[in-house]
Amino acid sequence: MAKKNYQYEKRQKEIAKKKKKEEKRLKKLNKSSATDKENSEISSEDIENAETETTNEDI
Repeated sequence: MAKKNYQYEKRQKEIAKKKKKEEKRLKKLNKSSATDKENSEISSEDIENAETETTNEDI
């Protein structure tokens, strides 16, 4: 009977862990980037609204 190749199995587990960890990292990075974009868009809109309100108050 053939012996099990434990080193191969261990290496495959390590590769799977690294792949999963990298996917999580990328997902987290994309999520934070999307949040940053939303925050910057909101800030730009708030600034424009504030400028419009100030102009309307002057009238």
